[in-house]
Amino acid sequence: MATPTGLGEDGADRIGDGAEQAEDGALRIGDGAMEALTERRADEAAAFRPHQPAADQPTPLTLTITARTQVARDVVALTLEAPDGRDLPPWRPGAHVDVFLPTGLTRQYSLCGDPANRSAWQIAVLRERHSRGASRWLHDQAPTGTTLTTGAPRNLFELTPATRYVFVAGGVGITPILPMITEAERSGIPWTLWYGGRSATTMAFADDLRQRGDHVHLVPSDTQGRMDIAEILSTPTTGTAVYCCGPDSMVEAAQKACATWEPGTLHVERFTPEAEQPGGNAFDVHCARSGVDVRVEDGVSVLDALLEAGVEADYSCAQGFCGTCETRVLEGVPDHRDDYLDTPQDTMMICVSRSRCPRLVLDL
Repeated sequence: MATPTGLGEDGADRIGDGAEQAEDGALRIGDGAMEALTERRADEAAAFRPHQPAADQPTPLTLTITARTQVARDVVALTLEAPDGRDLPPWRPGAHVDVFLPTGLTRQYSLCGDPANRSAWQIAVLRERHSRGASRWLHDQAPTGTTLTTGAPRNLFELTPATRYVFVAGGVGITPILPMITEAERSGIPWTLWYGGRSATTMAFADDLRQRGDHVHLVPSDTQGRMDIAEILSTPTTGTAVYCCGPDSMVEAAQKACATWEPGTLHVERFTPEAEQPGGNAFDVHCARSGVDVRVEDGVSVLDALLEAGVEADYSCAQGFCGTCETRVLEGVPDHRDDYLDTPQDTMMICVSRSRCPRLVLDL
């Protein structure tokens, strides 16, 4: 799947020398503190704050890696099962799970096995070139028998009913598409897959996909060039659903190509947030439970400001699409800039969203 990544600290930071105490009592982060925070976030060894699920969230699962399969260069598929052999929670194509690593890192991975198989889950992990520890740990330090903690399945990329499916995937974006293909075949619904990658050796599950016949079009760019998304999606077809998962350039090409299709035809999942989130006016945040007041300056995220002030806050991707940092807004009007919430709500993603008013009151 589009696996969200981000940076974070492995504990609550206290006010550093670069923070200033304003006359109104709010904490203001100065250049020194922000420089230190930036350096910590850029540190390859930096770890996420371990995710602590809220009381109303399902209890995390303890699972065992029972198989490891190299499905492409730098991509390993992990089979996860309950140690006591019990059935795992049900899920639908497009779902992902949070994986809470012993290092403190949290990552999201698409479930890429068969939804009908309740005895095991499968995820696929790409060894990231600039890994901050998660993919490297899963590749190098998680042999068969390793215990992992995961969340329950969540689905932001649900497979909707259609009379025909067109699947478009790039790189490891094939992972959420695989169970969709399985579901389409099981339901007898026609489908086509267009799958691009840097080379044949880097395209995960390519050998299995080749066995599915002329439904599948594999397009390694080193020998065939990049897929022509505009050509693939050039003819609108009533009743067709298009699912696209891959890098931004692929998603943007699909959005442009489907502009003349019926509304709701295209469903996308990105590797990264839709766009770099711009800054905005400074504003104040009051944390109702801890009693802390923080000044959020232009160019500083609410999350960074809170962490620098020592406020405990869960987060994972720090880019606005995983939902881990979702926080209830008690007063004020948030400026939603995330890729997680479908409609504005009385919550906000504090890693990217800001405020439309001078002061927000958060349930922290």
